[in-house]
Amino acid sequence: MYFTDRGIEELEKRRGEEDVTLAWVAERLREFVDLNPEFETPVERFATWLARLDDEDE
Repeated sequence: MYFTDRGIEELEKRRGEEDVTLAWVAERLREFVDLNPEFETPVERFATWLARLDDEDE
């Protein structure tokens, strides 16, 4: 188990029943980067990965 799995499990446990939009998630990611600019690159990579999940060329 990776260390991040604990955070993912907590997210699922606390908010797993909620319905959210990707616009809501995008806004939370922006807020997170504003508060933690050192994570700009990983958040950008994660957002790009999510955006391109359906790309057959990738």
